[in-house]
Amino acid sequence: MTTLPFPLTEDPDEASRERGRKFFAAETTFVKGVVAMSGLPPADRVEICFAGRSNVGKSTLINALTGRKALARASNTPGRTQEINFFQRDNLYLVDLPGYGFANAPVAVVEKWQRLLKSYLSGRATLRRAFVLIDSRHGIKAVDEEILTLLDGAAVPFQCVLTKADKIKAAERDKMLAQVRGALAGHVAAYPELILTSSETGDGIPTLRSTITGLLDQG
Repeated sequence: MTTLPFPLTEDPDEASRERGRKFFAAETTFVKGVVAMSGLPPADRVEICFAGRSNVGKSTLINALTGRKALARASNTPGRTQEINFFQRDNLYLVDLPGYGFANAPVAVVEKWQRLLKSYLSGRATLRRAFVLIDSRHGIKAVDEEILTLLDGAAVPFQCVLTKADKIKAAERDKMLAQVRGALAGHVAAYPELILTSSETGDGIPTLRSTITGLLDQG
């Protein structure tokens, strides 16, 4: 039997699932929004970040992950997240990055966000993994390639999280997964598993929680 490249991450066993549930059941708090590298909080704990093109569902996913309806602000207006937002749960920072690609803002403002994004990804030593969110309905687009290449160059391991899985028909899923796997093949920093999620139904959320708590073991 041929093993597909970039398989879907297996569902966690009961112990890992429960560990992830308990970890995120405790309160996650907003720390600060950062608009310049000088404003970053101390690099004193494990850090993960969520990146993705505008309106891919980063804020909604963070809310589903932490079980909080309004921890991260979600909007139907692309480009609303205009800063790097830090959230803290015990010994972990969860970081919501500005959406890239189309943004409902002046070009100069968008360019400023992108410079901040690049500086952060290239210079944060405690960043264990970037979770790059990809809309299941569209797969990896050209605009995603820039950040994937940036992560390669910065030697930041990244894992693709496919969002809005409830919006795609089963017959279209395999085609989408093939496209994503093909696009990731040339990226050296890509973690070799995919996570398929839906913030609406909760599918894949236990898997993502378990993956994140596993990163804490790496210290």
